[in-house]
Order: sequence, then C-alpha cells, then structure tokens
Amino acid sequence: MKKFWIVISLFIVVALVIVLVVIQTKKEPDIIKIGAILPLTGDGAKYGEAAKKGINLALEEINGQGGVKGTKIKTIFEDTQGDPKAGVSAVQKLITIDKVPAIIGDLFSSVTLAVAPIMNQNKTVLLSPASSAPKITEAGDYIFRNCASDIFEGSIMGRFATNELGLKRIAILYINNDYGVGIRDVFKKTFISESGLITVEETFEQGATDFRTQLTKVKGSNPQAVYIVGYKELGQLLKQAREIGIKLQFLSTVMFEDPEIIKIAGPAAEGVIYSARAYDPGSMDKSTREFVTKYMHRYNESPDIFAALSYDAMKILSLAIERRGFTSNKIKDALYTIKHYPAVVGDMSYSPKTGQGG
Repeated sequence: MKKFWIVISLFIVVALVIVLVVIQTKKEPDIIKIGAILPLTGDGAKYGEAAKKGINLALEEINGQGGVKGTKIKTIFEDTQGDPKAGVSAVQKLITIDKVPAIIGDLFSSVTLAVAPIMNQNKTVLLSPASSAPKITEAGDYIFRNCASDIFEGSIMGRFATNELGLKRIAILYINNDYGVGIRDVFKKTFISESGLITVEETFEQGATDFRTQLTKVKGSNPQAVYIVGYKELGQLLKQAREIGIKLQFLSTVMFEDPEIIKIAGPAAEGVIYSARAYDPGSMDKSTREFVTKYMHRYNESPDIFAALSYDAMKILSLAIERRGFTSNKIKDALYTIKHYPAVVGDMSYSPKTGQGG
C-alpha cells in the first residue's frame, strides 16, 4: 500500500512538472493585436486610406516572414474621422475590449493630443506617424511619433522667408486646430526673430469653404506674402484669393503636397512655395526605393508621405516587439532604444526625453 502511494505521488509530481513546463514554454501569444486609429472617413479620409495601405503593406511583409518571434500580428483599425471625440472613443474601445498593447495613430495632432492622457493612464503605447504639433513632445511617456515636430518645419520656413526671399511683412491664415496653431506659433516666432512683421493673423475651421472675409482682411493688411496652413481647404482658399484680386506670394507646409489641393486651386496654385519633410518617392535611397517598388506593385499607385510614415510606424513597432517583448511596457522601453533605424523617410532615432523620432 505504501508503495502504491509513492507511485501515485511520483505520478502527480511528474504531471505537475509537465504542466509547469507547458505553461512556461507557452509564453508568447498565438497572435498579437495592434490598434490603429486613422481618419478613414471625413475630410481626412484620403490621408487615412493612404496610411492604412502603408500599415497593411508592412504587416504583409512582417507576417509573410513568420511574424515577430514566430507570432503573427493583426491590426484592428478604428475610424477617428479626424475628430478628437471619435478618437477618444476609438482608443477606449481598443484598450478595454481589444486589449491592444500599442496603437498606431492618429494623423491629426488634435486627435493625438486628445487621446494621449488616456494612453498614459492605461499605460498603452501610442505611435503617431504624422502628428507634428510641438505639444506632442511633452504628451507623456507612452506617446511617440515617427515624424518631425513642426518646430523644425515652421522654423525652416520662417528663416527661408526672410533670408532667401527677403520678405519683411507676412500675413498668416491658418486652420484652427492643434496642427495649425502649433506651426503658426513656430513660424511666427522665427519670422519675428529674423526682424519680420506679421501684418495680420486670421483663422478658419477644418472643412471650411468660404475664406473671403479672412482674405479681405489679409489683403487690407498690406503684406508681401501670406503663410497658409491647412489641409485640402487650401485649394478653395487660393482660388478665392485670386478671385478677389490678391496677387501675393503664398507660402505653405508639407500638406500642400496633396494633389487634391492643386486640382481644386487650378492656376491659383502656381508659384506657391512650401516646405516638405524628407520624403521623396523618387529617391534612390535603398529603403525608400524598396518601399516605393513594393507599394506600387501592391496598390498600383505612388505612395504619399502618409503611406510612407505609416509603413515605417508598423515596422518600428515590430522591431520594438522583437527586441523586448509583447507587453506595452516592453514595447515602450524598446522604442527608446531605437537609434538610426533606416526608415523610408530617413534615419530614425528616439530620445528618452521627447519620445520623438527624427
């Protein structure tokens, strides 16, 4: 009888060891879910769809090579409509229901800043491909981006206006959101520091179609040029500027690369000078060339800046997971270790102080 109980005890011990081994070796999930919040409808839908294509292309490459640590990645897309309230609902759903450790997005700075407190409170990583407002640098330990701050773009244009164009008097007409206010502040500060004068500042709401009142005030302030900041509204803005007889130099931002602006503005877009981030789909850089080739083969169209940045964001997140692991804290810690990553848009490194690629 005693021998019987010894055998039973040994069997139980062996069974427990097997269970523990199985549990310990089953460390990695069968699939890892990553969230993505993008403006898939509304005024920013064109940007959001390009970003989604970039993310999906990166995802196809990652999963086609066996995933990360042998685990496939699944992306759950949520539509923010470019609206902060919709963005808040989207991240709450992704965090509480889908239990994602990280989210890519948003493209709009106003949405990214609105969801940042929720991301930090829940200790979930947010990696924005295109939100460039300077405030994002201080948005929290879990907030990252892989695009340059408007501090760079706004200051470059401010110095260019004075040092290269010899302008002394400029009017500013900008979109009333975090993106517009942020880059306006940087441009204004830089231009004034270079002995320039801002003749008037006028604003408009996202999606606006009538700019005649603001343009009349701009014209009356007697500037040498107009710095315009916005999205596709700029096409109608330029068209109306020509209609009321404004014949001034217009300056703008990277958003002016949107072909729809040119289409709407027509001849009124001629001569506009704008600043752009370091992305050229015709570049012979290896990373850029490979991305453009794959994107065009997959979608039969040339990738824009949003597709490129979003592709990079997915690749950067997968690298972070590969380095440290699948949890949000591990992804966050790994992002801070990334230095000189050969992204499509250029060399990318992260700073522990800013959470910002550049």
